[in-house]
Amino acid sequence: MDDPTKRTRGGNGRIVRTVDTAERDAEAARLRTRGYTYQQIADELDWVSRGDAYRAVQRVLEDTVKEAGDEVRAIELDRLDTLHAAAMDVLEREHVTVSNGRVVALDGAPLPDDGPVLAAIDRLLKIQERRARLLGLDAPTKQNISISPDRLAAIEAIAEELGEQ
Repeated sequence: MDDPTKRTRGGNGRIVRTVDTAERDAEAARLRTRGYTYQQIADELDWVSRGDAYRAVQRVLEDTVKEAGDEVRAIELDRLDTLHAAAMDVLEREHVTVSNGRVVALDGAPLPDDGPVLAAIDRLLKIQERRARLLGLDAPTKQNISISPDRLAAIEAIAEELGEQ
């Protein structure tokens, strides 16, 4: 069993992260984003305790903050990709209308049910909207601001006063 608490220490006494430990920490974070509990992560990666898994995920999150949120965005985008794939599975699947536990047929052929397809389309649109917000793809909304002549004169007076200082 790999014990993540037993790592090499550098000359200053601090634990030195190796490529292997960084990769295992990243895998712990990936599993966490997929909804695994810390105990499940520890079991999956053969760690002694869920505390080891927790600390690994925290190390990744600390590194993520240092990298200005790029990794957090990547994690969120991975989650959105997973949700998108699940919604696409529903969208592409055939659905038949069922009433009182029986398939409804028209002229001997099962009647298609568009409800799940439309619900999947709605979900895909929400996922796309979230992705666009996360990536800043939406154009800013234009604002039309009007200022009364009195306020404009006051703003100009303040600007002149600041210019003199």
